[in-house]
Amino acid sequence: MLLLAMDTATPAVTVALHDGEAVVASSSRVDARRHGELLLPAVDRVLKEAGLKLDAVTGVVVGVGPGPYTGLRVGLVTAAAFSSALGVPVHGLCTLDGLAYASGIDEPFAVATDARRKEVYWARYDDSRTRTTDAAVDRPADIAEALAGLPVVGAGARLYPEAFPDARDPEHQSAAALAALAAERLGAGDGGAGGEGFLDPLPMYLRRPDAQVPKNYKVVTPK
Repeated sequence: MLLLAMDTATPAVTVALHDGEAVVASSSRVDARRHGELLLPAVDRVLKEAGLKLDAVTGVVVGVGPGPYTGLRVGLVTAAAFSSALGVPVHGLCTLDGLAYASGIDEPFAVATDARRKEVYWARYDDSRTRTTDAAVDRPADIAEALAGLPVVGAGARLYPEAFPDARDPEHQSAAALAALAAERLGAGDGGAGGEGFLDPLPMYLRRPDAQVPKNYKVVTPK
């Protein structure tokens, strides 16, 4: 097994290789505006670090969000392209699940990432492997009472300390954690892409994109 994992659903552009037993190389850079520019060089970098070529990859793992439209689609399209070119499966995982897994917390907690517009993407967990709610998007003040007393992992907790006073690491997503979670589920026989334990590699937006056609749009092209 050699899994190539990537996630661009958050400001972190993150890539990792996992051989089924351990992460063999990883790269992460936080830059919310350069996902498309940074992702492929990161893939080249981890392959070079591991001393491997792309054709050694047996599966692709990708974070499906939730996340903003522009960044999220970079990782999903790249994962789909590699899957098609190599003839290997692509396994989708909720981005929040990667952060939860990396936390190692073994008691109830929540994960919250920055959704912009003064909102967070969030979900609740019983432990680092078990999500108990669907991912959602809300204003921090609207969910503060529901999450009162719980540790909250992720950048959302650090952005809104008044709503989430018990902020925990990690702050940013790691493809290394996402790859390790995927390897664990594959090792346990939790299905293939889209099967039990994985999501279809489709974007989880949770809301409409920022860019919309203006109202009262006037057509100026000839009929």
